[in-house]
Amino acid sequence: MSDWIIYTIGFIAQILFSSRLVVQWITSEKKRKVITPTLFWTLSLIASFLLFIYGYLRQDFAIMLGQSLTYFIYIRNLQLQNQWQKFPKPMRWFLLFVPILIVIYYYNNNKIDMTLLFKNEDIPIWLLVLGIVSQIVFTLRFVYQWIYSEKKKESTLPFGFWALSLAGSILILIYAVLRRDPVLFTGHILGAVIYSRNLVLIKKYHD
Repeated sequence: MSDWIIYTIGFIAQILFSSRLVVQWITSEKKRKVITPTLFWTLSLIASFLLFIYGYLRQDFAIMLGQSLTYFIYIRNLQLQNQWQKFPKPMRWFLLFVPILIVIYYYNNNKIDMTLLFKNEDIPIWLLVLGIVSQIVFTLRFVYQWIYSEKKKESTLPFGFWALSLAGSILILIYAVLRRDPVLFTGHILGAVIYSRNLVLIKKYHD
């Protein structure tokens, strides 16, 4: 597959990720507190699916790992907002099972691809480790958010979510520069600004 198609998929995913942050940011600025609109989770779900595909096409395990860990958390937040049931049933089945089928196909039935993911000559081991650590830190924000929301019985984005978002985003920016990945770099530059702004809003709201 040509590079321009691969990068197009990646940039569309990052545009959707950035759009969700802009929507959340504008909504929060209007309310003068951090708000989590349903559109945030819907855009997250679609973008995560596309970025997972981008990661596979780039043979970048770090990207794939990050999306695999958060995909179903997005769905769970839509359930907590009572919005998941409003999706057409065929779309729900598609979103639930297509990623699983992709994983089964590429990981269980295609050992050559597994070798390529872990032995990509363009990604030395130390850089792969940095990428994985970056994605784990970035992903932990949604694990934290998920546990917090389950306790509160509502979908919300607490202070810890934004703090982990900022830390993870900075690490991924470093990885993107070293990896020379314009998709990751472009997506996380805007994200870092919005994460910082949400931390300020939360501090003002609680003060």
